[in-house]
Amino acid sequence: MAELNFSGAGYSRFDHQQCGEVGHRHAAAYQSAAPFPHIVIDDFLDKDMLRDVAHHYPSTDGRTFFDRSQERFKFQFGPDAISHPATLNLLAELNSLAFISFLEKMTGISGLIPDPYFSGGGLHLTRSGGHLGVHADFNIHSQLKLERRLNLLVYLNDDWNPEFGGELELWDTKMTKCEVSVAPMLGRAVVFSTTLDSYHGQPNPLTCPPDRDRRSIATYYYTAFTEGLDAVPQRTTNFRSRPGTTDKKDRQVAMNHLITDWVPLRLQHYARKLNRFQ
Repeated sequence: MAELNFSGAGYSRFDHQQCGEVGHRHAAAYQSAAPFPHIVIDDFLDKDMLRDVAHHYPSTDGRTFFDRSQERFKFQFGPDAISHPATLNLLAELNSLAFISFLEKMTGISGLIPDPYFSGGGLHLTRSGGHLGVHADFNIHSQLKLERRLNLLVYLNDDWNPEFGGELELWDTKMTKCEVSVAPMLGRAVVFSTTLDSYHGQPNPLTCPPDRDRRSIATYYYTAFTEGLDAVPQRTTNFRSRPGTTDKKDRQVAMNHLITDWVPLRLQHYARKLNRFQ
């Protein structure tokens, strides 16, 4: 039985009261988890519904994907690329007041704001051989000027063989070891707090057959700044290298962070332009 009911005639909804109760039930586990606040919940949503979402993914034909050392063979689909009504319904409800109630009760974070732009979110698909290096996410929404606080991932992979890999890894804040590994099984959800050192990723290339891929739903949540935007250092996605591996650090991003923190504002445009050509 699913943790959260999602039902209705025509348009399906989460039950507001149930969302609050389930969030409260998981609050202690979430807020006390290491290496940073997070939770893994199996049977989060109805598996038949999730199979339907997975079966109606948009085509990857003609679409670009991430293809660099830090992330490879990964596609993203926002609502504008999705035509399946049930998928659009679910994405809308993951941004609903009822679902926000679940997140707020569980995390203890009040005033959560969903992202109508689905910046970086929506449906994700990674092909065999693909990976996403360990990183901390961008912390400020470029359009909304809000602070990123939470990630939600819901996995869509039925009959997933452990030999396929694809585990989400949560690393300690000093990047010395992986503390949590989560297999991307159908119906499993992961929620975690995002900070400048909440390092996570799927760093090991997928070893699934070429006719399989790794699929998930991703939605992100934000809060308004209490002390103003200028009080928070602005960061893009910050990839990190795992010890004892050949992972490549994104030196251009690291230099841009240095420019943001130390170069006078009127000179930053020129410094970033120079950095692109290094």
